Amino acid sequence: MRSLWLLHEMQIEFKLHEIEFSMAALRTPEYLGISPLGRVPCLTDNERTIFESGAICQYLCENYDTENLYRAPGHSERIEWLQWIHFAETIAVHGASLVQQKVFIAPEKRSEVVQKLESRRLFIALEILEPILAEHDYLLQSGFSAADTGVGYSIHLAQEFIDITPLENVQRYYDRISKRKAFKLAL
Repeated sequence: MRSLWLLHEMQIEFKLHEIEFSMAALRTPEYLGISPLGRVPCLTDNERTIFESGAICQYLCENYDTENLYRAPGHSERIEWLQWIHFAETIAVHGASLVQQKVFIAPEKRSEVVQKLESRRLFIALEILEPILAEHDYLLQSGFSAADTGVGYSIHLAQEFIDITPLENVQRYYDRISKRKAFKLAL
């Protein structure tokens, strides 16, 4: 959803290839030839294939941004932009672990301890955002950027597993970004 949301924000024409979200579909030789770890998303642009969502975001911004979602080298917010693009993965890794526990691992092999640990780690990662979002509406002072699509998606994933309402600023931020037209299209 993260990359799809960014494509919609950037209003780029694209062709979406959907595959079943299952181990069997993600491990076919055809898909592994595109995405070596059998993960989603994966972007093919001309002859270039990119299979890491942070890299997809940076690539799209560097090559197609017309909506000021990018903070290019030399921009005063460049370091913060990069930080949040990559922090989105930090948040998402805990959500991905919970997806594994709830979707891919057989019920009898699921770990309550892992679920509690990853839920706590996820909450702690989101707590880092509280003071930032107390200062301004989006991650960067200048406004909405591609970093918000990455972190926003990670919050979207997180709220499927944990209660984010105690994090008032994060909750308000999520409420704000989830009303965006491109967010809704990505769903």
